[in-house]
Amino acid sequence: MYKVIGATKSRAFRVMWMLEEMGVPYEHIAAAPRTDEARQYNPLGKIPALVDGDAVLTDSVAIMTYLADKHGQLTAPAGTIARAQQDAMTLWLIDEFDAILWSAAKHSFVLPEERRVPAVKDTLKFEFERAAAVLSERIDGPFLMGDEITLPDILSCHCLNWAIGAKFPRTDDKVFHYAKALRERPAFQAASNK
Repeated sequence: MYKVIGATKSRAFRVMWMLEEMGVPYEHIAAAPRTDEARQYNPLGKIPALVDGDAVLTDSVAIMTYLADKHGQLTAPAGTIARAQQDAMTLWLIDEFDAILWSAAKHSFVLPEERRVPAVKDTLKFEFERAAAVLSERIDGPFLMGDEITLPDILSCHCLNWAIGAKFPRTDDKVFHYAKALRERPAFQAASNK
């Protein structure tokens, strides 16, 4: 059985949601970042971490990709055009959503106070709004990559939820309803209740 290390209100949620979607059992260890408990699995104290037997994997997207490939779910097969398109979407989401939100978090509470530049958050919100408009154009059906949920849907919805918590501008109705439908999925609810 896998172990997922990380607080539910962190990037560990992405991994938990993915495992719930796949119907794969796991143990959740709700360690906060940079705690002694988190350092047992990652010397840097970063979360999430995934324990699979003797191996410990880190980075939420790397973990999600590994799980999708290992279980053959929520992904296009490696070496296909569909997978390359999926990977392009995943990397775009990391660059244009996750990185922006992480920068805002760093300048809100992560960095030492004397290193924070609160004024940068206005620019980050502008960038996020622009990226959300592009995402809206890319939504052409119930999911980003077609008729079935894939890794990019989990990643995008997690980032959209993060944006709400960070008080970023509301997205357009198309993106709002896309994310709302994902949040209503039983697997999302199950991961949320951990």
